[in-house]
Formats: sequence, structure tokens, C-alpha cells
Amino acid sequence: MTGSSPQRRRVAFIINSLAGGGAERVMCTLLRASEEERRDVDITLILLDQEPAAYTVPDWVRIEQLDCRHSFARSLGQLFTALRRLRPDVVLSFLTRANIAAALACRALGIAAVISERVNTSSHLGTGGGAMVARLLVRLCYPLARKIIAVSPGVADDLADAFGIARAKLMVIANPVDLDGIRRQGDEAPAVVPGVPYIMAMGRLVPNKNFAMLIEAYAQAEMSEQLFIFGEGGERENLQGLIGKLGLEGRVHLPGFCANPYAILKHAALFVLPSNAEGFPNSLLEAMSLRVPVVSTNCLSGPAEVLADVARERVTEPVTFAPHGILVTPDNVADMAQGLRAMKDPERRASYAEKAERRAADFSVARAKNAYWDALRAEMTPPAAASGAPLRAQ
Repeated sequence: MTGSSPQRRRVAFIINSLAGGGAERVMCTLLRASEEERRDVDITLILLDQEPAAYTVPDWVRIEQLDCRHSFARSLGQLFTALRRLRPDVVLSFLTRANIAAALACRALGIAAVISERVNTSSHLGTGGGAMVARLLVRLCYPLARKIIAVSPGVADDLADAFGIARAKLMVIANPVDLDGIRRQGDEAPAVVPGVPYIMAMGRLVPNKNFAMLIEAYAQAEMSEQLFIFGEGGERENLQGLIGKLGLEGRVHLPGFCANPYAILKHAALFVLPSNAEGFPNSLLEAMSLRVPVVSTNCLSGPAEVLADVARERVTEPVTFAPHGILVTPDNVADMAQGLRAMKDPERRASYAEKAERRAADFSVARAKNAYWDALRAEMTPPAAASGAPLRAQ
């Protein structure tokens, strides 16, 4: 990597790890797209936890590996030490723990912090004592950042309405979709060859993704295709039990995490997103970029903006035939089953496949990368020299 000099600026990207997940994939996509910026900026990636990486970053990105072991206290202490040594001009963090730690450490060190909220915060933090503490930390610490980037208008609204974040601090940048990269991976040999027509879903096997609802709806819809749900997580045993209870062995499959799901996704008859909440529906757009028709819950946040190009509140029907895909009521087996049955129509399926591919093109990597770097460069200027004009949301 090019050595630092007084004229070069320094930017640190911060995330928990590069384990499999949408935020981690977006972080790596953003870094890979930033080759032009490295001509005048030194880029460091700080990983809080030592976990096996599911994604790679360019070899010109300096990596600082910490060992916080999922602990917030260790994250704050080790990140403070690393930033004090690196002295970046600005940092960009992804995910709630990294965001809170970055906001606190940067405020103490006088470093500009830009944090990016990847999820609908209220839904993601859940309930209980630990959630109450996390909510308080978000409310107290997020305002310490110079700028907060939300991945959808719904996420920004939640931060403002539920956590009191000033609208002037918020901006929206939709996640990038590496269309060319996804299509290249889609052309590779698949790790799993179903050998039969299939419907596909993917994501971590956690309650919020609500694959249980999808399995029940699939049974009710009596689809001819088999169902493959790619991903790993703590809900595996419960989902396997539900599959057995519904007599769906041999028709519903949980193959686990797949490093390249796109080679399998490309040949799916249909992609389904059954989540209760999303920050931004990465997998939905990835499927659409491969010309796969989609059915999604109208959850917070993002599917309505992607499929209907309107705010979620404006989609009021239980099953909506939106311009770019079908939206159904979240956590509703009957409505999801109706959405699935609607996609049995081959003409509707073909029409939505064509519309999906066109819509995905609106979320290019270059567009998102430029918006992120505009935000970072604006915060590199010392506050005393700044114009004071608020950033315009992208």
C-alpha cells in the first residue's frame, strides 16, 4: 500500500467482521469500488472480531484486526487504541456495535465519524433488558457522529422518530448492487445443483428473517417447485422440526451457507424474502439483477421502495402487484401463500423477471460509492472551515 504523507488523507472503515451477511458484503463491495479514491486517500479496514471471512477486500486495503470477541466494552477500548494510533481524518462504520463504539471513540479523539445504519433499528434491537440498554446507547451515542447514513428512507424515519436523531444529521444512500460481479458469479458452476425446479430464499436463519412463515406459506400454496433456503443460524433446528411437522421432507431444503449463492439463484423459478424487518433488502435486489421474479413481505424497510418505488405506508393491500414484484403483509401465512400462488402464472412470472432486471440497474455500485465518498470528503474538512450547508440526501 502507498505510504502516508502529510498531503494524503486517511480513512478508516470499521465493521464487526467479514463473516457472511449483507452488511459485510456491502462493505467489501464499497471497498472494491474505491480504487480511484486510493490515489489520494489511504484506506484502512478495522475488523472488531476475529471471525472467518466470507468475503475478500482488495490487497491494497490495510487491515487492522482486533480481537473484541463480540464484547462492546472490548470494542470500545480496542477501537479507541487503534484510532489513536492511526489518526484517520474520518471513519465510516457499519452495524450497531461498531457504530456506537466509533461514535464514542471518535468524539473522544476529535475524529470525524460517519456511521451507517444497515437495519431498521427498532425492529433489530428487539425487546428485553439488553435491548433497552442498546436503545439508550443508540439514542445517546448516534448524535455524536457527524453524519448518519441510512440505507433506506424507512431506516432514516425510524432513527428520527424512535431515537430522536436530528433530521439534519441523516442522509439516505441505498445499498449498491454489484450487477456485473453478481452476473459473473451467476455464470459459475453452482455448489448445489437441485436437479428440479425450485424456489429460493436466503439469509441468516434467525427469527427476524421469518423463514418459518415462508415454510408454512409454501405448504399452504401447494407449489410444484421445491424450496431451498440458503443460510445458517440458530433457527436451524426449529425450521427442521417445522419441515418434519408439515411433512415437507424432501421438498424443503436447508443447505447451509453458500459462498456463491448467485450460481444457484440465477436458475431459481422464484425468489422470496419473508422478513419481518430489513435495513435494506440486498438479497431481493441481487435476485432481481439475475432476472428472477420476486415475492417479498412489505416489511420495514426497503422492499416497498424497491418494488413499488413508494414509501411502505402507501402500500395498503394485503397482496400488492407492485411494478417490480409482489408485496405481501409481513408475518402473514395466508397472504404469503396467495403471493406465491399468484406467481404460478407463467406470463406474470416472465413479466416480473424482465421488470426486476430493469429495476435492479437503478442501484449501481458507482452511484452508491460516489455518494459515500461525497459524504466522507465533506467531513474531512475541519468544522471551522466548513460552509455549514447541510448535506443533501442521495
